[in-house]
Amino acid sequence: MAVRVEDLIDLKDVRRVRGKQSGNIMPQDSFHQVELLAKELGFHEVHFMEASDIVTARWIILKCLYGCAKYNTSWCCPPATPDVQMTRDILSEYELALLLVNENMNEQFYRNSVASRRIQIKQWKSTVALERKLFLMGYYKAFGLPADTCALCKECAYPKQCKFPNEKRPTLEGCGIDVFQTLKKLGLSTGLVRKVEDCFYSYSLILLA
Repeated sequence: MAVRVEDLIDLKDVRRVRGKQSGNIMPQDSFHQVELLAKELGFHEVHFMEASDIVTARWIILKCLYGCAKYNTSWCCPPATPDVQMTRDILSEYELALLLVNENMNEQFYRNSVASRRIQIKQWKSTVALERKLFLMGYYKAFGLPADTCALCKECAYPKQCKFPNEKRPTLEGCGIDVFQTLKKLGLSTGLVRKVEDCFYSYSLILLA
């Protein structure tokens, strides 16, 4: 059921609570409703944030150009994704966003592509599904930026037509978003996982309103 306009999240409440404890911003029932939806889809944490706190940087394209086999092979990675300037222009049209966190365990992450792909697909589909639920709630500008890279197909059809156009989204890094600096602005941990048996976190964003 669609929420009423007066029930939508008010940005001033985000600003008011942010000063007390970053990343735990849920002053209204709407916040609880969105959190419950996200948890039902498998996300471990949900953080409401101001879109202005999303950090972009030009250097990120270097990570795509050099050392990543996905460059110029996927609809969800550069150069098929918005460049940094376009991302900044788009972010300027939003005030509120959701940071979605997944906690993962996969001892074979670097050795078993089937296991890692399963994790990627789950978070990708959950991000798109939550985006749709938010749209139906009345947040018509909702748009998801999933973590990692798209793994819906074993091999992307790029540059031919995407086989899953309804689920095609640009990745965070592919849009030039600096995930580490964004996490730091929210007061969240940015540690690196150095052992394959350790728990690791993956992040998605939904631009909300």
